[in-house]
Order: sequence, then C-alpha cells, then structure tokens
Amino acid sequence: MTTLQSVPALGTHPASGSLPSRAETREQLSKATYDLLVIGGGILGISTAWHAAQSGLRVALVDAGDFAGATSSASSKLLHGGLRYLQTGAVKLVAENHFERRAVSRQVAPHLANPLTFYLPVYKGGPHGAAKLGAGVFAYSALSAFGDGVGHVISPARAQRDVPELRTDNLKAVAVYGDDQMNDARMALMTVRAAVDAGAVVLNHAAVTGLRFTKGRVTGAELEDRQDDTEFGVNARLVLNATGPWVDHLRKLEDPASAPSIRLSKGAHLVLKRTRPWKAALATPIDKYRITFALPWEDMLLLGTTDEEYEGDPADVAVTEKDTAQILDEAAFSVRDQQLSRDLITYSFAGLRVLPGGPGDTSKAKRETVVTEGRGGMLSVAGGKWTTFRHIGRTVMNKLAELPGHPLGEDMEPMARLPKKVPLPGIANPNAVAHRLLVDGGTPGPRMSADTARHLATHYGSLSFDIARLANENPALGERIHPDAPEIWAQVAYARDREWAETADDVLRRRTTLTIRGLATDDIRAGVEDMLADGR
Repeated sequence: MTTLQSVPALGTHPASGSLPSRAETREQLSKATYDLLVIGGGILGISTAWHAAQSGLRVALVDAGDFAGATSSASSKLLHGGLRYLQTGAVKLVAENHFERRAVSRQVAPHLANPLTFYLPVYKGGPHGAAKLGAGVFAYSALSAFGDGVGHVISPARAQRDVPELRTDNLKAVAVYGDDQMNDARMALMTVRAAVDAGAVVLNHAAVTGLRFTKGRVTGAELEDRQDDTEFGVNARLVLNATGPWVDHLRKLEDPASAPSIRLSKGAHLVLKRTRPWKAALATPIDKYRITFALPWEDMLLLGTTDEEYEGDPADVAVTEKDTAQILDEAAFSVRDQQLSRDLITYSFAGLRVLPGGPGDTSKAKRETVVTEGRGGMLSVAGGKWTTFRHIGRTVMNKLAELPGHPLGEDMEPMARLPKKVPLPGIANPNAVAHRLLVDGGTPGPRMSADTARHLATHYGSLSFDIARLANENPALGERIHPDAPEIWAQVAYARDREWAETADDVLRRRTTLTIRGLATDDIRAGVEDMLADGR
C-alpha cells in the first residue's frame, strides 16, 4: 500500500466545490422549515428529492446509513425493460421500462450506463422452445423501437465465441436481445449530487429517532448523527417515508396501529473473477417465470439472483450458504464448471425487493410503486425498480401536487413543465473523457494508466478531470489503491470531500469497487480511514 502524506480536505470556499461539514449541515437542517423532508437515501428517496428540488421546493434528505447503502447498491446492476414481464402480458409496462432505460442510458447518464448484449440459451428439455424465445426477444426489441437492434436467434457456435464459458451440451439455439447495465452505487451518488445542485440539503448517517407532530400531523423528525451522536431535528411541511424495507417501521412511529403494507423478497448475488473475457451476458430460464443471470460487470462476473420471501430484520439480510449453492447450481445450467469454482468468488451481497403486501409467489409479483398516506399525513412510498427511478420521482411529485389543501403550495412547479430528461452531473462521452485523461495525464504527475482512465470516465464522466487534477497536484494520489484494481487514491480524497463518504465502507463498497473485487485489505482499509480522518 502506498504511504500517503496527510491529505487535508479541499478548501471550504464555495468555489472549491467541497461540501459543508456535518456540523454545518446539521445547523442548516435544524434552523429551516422545509417544504419536504425525505427520509430514506435509497434511489427512490434520492430521485424524489431531486425532482422536488427541481420543482422549486425546499428539500431535505436524510438516511440512517449511507446513500444507496442497502438495496440500492445490491441490485443486479441492470437498466432493463423486463423481459420476463412479457410472460405475464405486461406489454405496456415493458414499453414504459424501455423508454426510461433508453432515457437514462442515452440522455440522462450515458457516462454511467453502457449497452449490454444478452444471450438467452435454449437447451433441450428447457422451459421454453427456440421459436417462442425468438418471438419473445423480437417483441421485446420492438417495444424498444429496435433501438438496440432486432431481437433474433443465433447458433450455439456463434454464441460461444462471445461467451467462451457457455455450456454447449444439449444447447439448441441462443436468442439475442439488448439492455443496459450500470454501477448502481455510482448512479445513486450522481443523483444525490444532482439533487444538491438543484438546492436540496442532504445528510447521510443520520438516523430518525422519532417524528415531530403538530396538531396530530407529522411535521418533521428527530434525528441522531451516527458519526458523533449529536441529536437534532428537522421541521417540514410534509414528510415522505422512503425507507424501503423499513417503510413499515417508520409508519409505526406515525401510527402504532398501522397494518403492514409491504412484503419483502430477498435477492442474492455472487461476484467472481472471470477466467476469460465475456462479450455478452447470459440470461438463462430456470422455469416458466424465473431467469438466472451471468453478467460481465466491470472486469468481473456477477451471478444471480435469488427470489424468495424474507421476513427477518432488514438489517440482517445476507447471503447464506443455501443462497450460494442455489446461485452456483442455477448458473451451471449454462456456465461451464471451471468458471463456477468457489475459489473465484470475491464477494457476495443481498438486497431486499419491496413488493406490495398480499399473497402470491414473489417471483411473479410486479415491481409496482405504492404511495400511501398515514393518519398523521406522512406519505410512504415503496416498491418500484431501478430502471424507472426517474419515473418514480415524477410519480411521487405528481401525488404531492394533488394532495388536498395543497400543503406544498400552489406555486410548486408542475412536473409537466420541467425538462423530462435532465442529465446527471458529469455527463459526457466516456470514450472522449478517457482519451483526454490519457492525453493530458502525467503533467506533472505520473502518467495515468489506460484502465484507470477508462474506470474514471465510466464512473464520474467529466468530473474525472477534478480527480485527475488532485493526482497531478499530489503524485501520491495518482497511485493505485491496490495493484489489481484501477482505482487511485485521489478517488478517496474526492469521496471524502465531495461525495459524503464518512466511513471506510462508504469508500470501499460504494464510491469504489475495492470491496466487491475482494481487495479491501486491512492495510487499504487503514489507509482509507486515515485519509478520512485527515479531512475532519
């Protein structure tokens, strides 16, 4: 590990771009009355805060942990139309999902999303035939206006050239379609930044300990800063409960008699080192409704996902030995054994899908967004999926505008009058950014490697140049955090000063990919903690 000299925080002058301190943010939150307090920093709450700030509202956003610290950074990393929904006849839903997917990957965040070709193998004795899947992927691509090409069927030999670890025994044909993928934690952080740029005030690691009431109406929250145990409160005209798996916990604080409104489905994933390069992903049917994924992501392989009802404490969700065995067994339908060795596993993670309450198999449930109002006037929002995060934000805002008595004021800018495809910060062509980083790098610091340039360009967009400047000003920050990963120490300083990173896990699990790669060693963790402490 590189021995870094003390790296103080970037200047606190507004022009430097550094964030206010936690104490300054707490004071700001305590002294104002906000139009909207969003409790929950997953992508659903973040998107709502972003759209609310764009509407001209005074917005505050708090989370007990880190932004995207739970399910929002434990997804399959996909922006997709939802091929399996065609099985249930949800044609309109697939078309809407495709519209949102294309908007995010083409206009809103092309620097954070990238196209991914999917191969859907058809095996002898499998749940679907080649003709059916061929027709399905054609219809799927048609609902995307053929923006990713025409869904079609190819030979096993052609597919194996792109996916060398594809199992070809009894393989009859391979259907092909297109979707997109992303780094979910980075996408969420950029959306937080967009919300702040629009005027929102945000604070992570701030837990709600109680709600404030005025004449029986919820008018704010009591909070505790988990970094130093400071207690403070926030007043708001309206409170939105966007706590995901914890949504019913917060509803109980509003009304102890409230009935459960959701149920939870656990999704687990494994991350493995790749034995050879993959040029496409595999989506393998397990039964009539379920698909298991093998996704090339970063330079690793992501396997999953499980789908089973979860009734425990959301904070305790984790990948079990049963999950690991199931994922590897299901992957083995289409992936060769040498790629599925347990020795290749670098990390595993699990998240909880929030589904509307009610009976039925969770694997068949639609990912609907549900907005409810409690007896104290607190709105609770739950459900949805990553692909439609912008749509969910707009949906919630439209609901707020329709509330009786217009508690947020009649002068709130309606969603219909705002731009529909506002880009996230850093928007730029990642290929152009990577090229410029390579051309401009090395003066006066060390020359940037190609994989680092590409990594920065596809995780920060044009904001990569701010990180490159840090490395040029302090050559030690231009060195790799670990020799087997593209990240450099300048990203840690940047995460600390401009991306709300407070803990080593914030940096290693969500601002970078070191933990997922299995490279967050004790020495690296200590170096990150030292750098975080230097900025306090």
